[in-house]
Amino acid sequence: MNKTLLIIQREYLTRVKNKRFVLTTILMPLLIVALIAGTTFLSIKGKDEHKIAVIDNNGFFKDNLKSSKDLSFEFPVGVDTSNYLTKGYTDIILMPKFDGTQKMNYTIRSKKSLSMINEGKITDRINAAIEDNMLQTAGIHKSQLDSIHKQSQFAELSAVEENGKGTQESNSALSYGIGFGSGMLIYITMFIYGAMVMRGVMEEKTNRIAEVMVSSVKPFQLMSGKIIGIGAVGLTQFFMWIILIIGLSTAAQAFIPHDVMEQVKTLQQANGQMPGGGMMKASDAAEQIYKVQHTISTANWPVIIGCFIFYFFGGYLFYAALFAAVGSVVNEDPQDAQSLMLPVTMPIIFSFIIMTNAVQDPSTPMAVWASIIPFSSPMVMMARIAYGIPGTVPYWQLGLSMLSLIGGFLFTTWLSGKIYRTGILMYGKKVSWKEMGKWAFRKN
Repeated sequence: MNKTLLIIQREYLTRVKNKRFVLTTILMPLLIVALIAGTTFLSIKGKDEHKIAVIDNNGFFKDNLKSSKDLSFEFPVGVDTSNYLTKGYTDIILMPKFDGTQKMNYTIRSKKSLSMINEGKITDRINAAIEDNMLQTAGIHKSQLDSIHKQSQFAELSAVEENGKGTQESNSALSYGIGFGSGMLIYITMFIYGAMVMRGVMEEKTNRIAEVMVSSVKPFQLMSGKIIGIGAVGLTQFFMWIILIIGLSTAAQAFIPHDVMEQVKTLQQANGQMPGGGMMKASDAAEQIYKVQHTISTANWPVIIGCFIFYFFGGYLFYAALFAAVGSVVNEDPQDAQSLMLPVTMPIIFSFIIMTNAVQDPSTPMAVWASIIPFSSPMVMMARIAYGIPGTVPYWQLGLSMLSLIGGFLFTTWLSGKIYRTGILMYGKKVSWKEMGKWAFRKN
């Protein structure tokens, strides 16, 4: 055990003291924030704006078809399918005569094909225009209709989850963000730190350091120490990121005006209502800050952070042992490593695909079973946990998932240890997975 601890200490300290570790720890959160901000900016700025000419044979679409920021409907004279592009329009809609008794098939012509989202938006707006016209025909004046449309947009959803002992407020957008972000972090780190373990083993084997070390340390102790030491580096990095994020959030509050923060405190104490008149009395900035803080507070952060640490470390141990086994049988040719890594990396990629579906609908049979099977549970279970325990994830599913993951990484560590013991001292021979399987299940 003392020898294993020495290896853990060596692997941990050599990486934590590295300048690259310090730089990545500081720059990674900033890079993630910049990436999110850049993606959001490009998604907003990158939207195509469509200026659409409408040829209407009915007469009522001109008053009822509403434009938006990215879809502008116009009813020009003298524009047809032969000249709409030269007149400055991106698309043209040919609207047939509508008699109100059967489906109407309209045609839209464009220089470039429309996206599925824009096709849906155009269809929804045309159907809304037809509905408004039918209501007007039934005797509702247009001014009354516009007033009803404007005044009816006041409903706001407040979701409440049953948790067995009572209820608590939930937010699907926050759950989606936490679930996807947690799964993505585990996905990235399993690749990064798993590959780090494999490279470390390969370097020690190529430099013949392993021969010296195994003379005084058992190969299984060497592999275990390396895996746990590098995993501890990852946990250290995450804790430092959490501290950095909390520090930046606290520092950001210093730039918010004092009167705004006082309004936020009042809203928090009064459950979102300003004394003597509700939230209308608070400034827009105070309302937005309160809403963000209130939304974030609806998540069960102690459970989420605790489960994240467990599934991060459990998933890492599960796959790092397999990466170490691959590294132990590779010689100097990196192509051998790529071919042998495929059976290890494919389950991680499939788990990520399942996670992207589970974070949208966490109660499907595929999401439930994938969150229990150890090959995929680290990512998929984190996508489900964000939606609530025991509402979305019953206690028995969480317990079974944790037990199966513990059993899974114990099995992969034992299996990889047998491969590692033989492969670390073998040189000059290409090894296949079939041969590795023989080493793993060979009786000693």
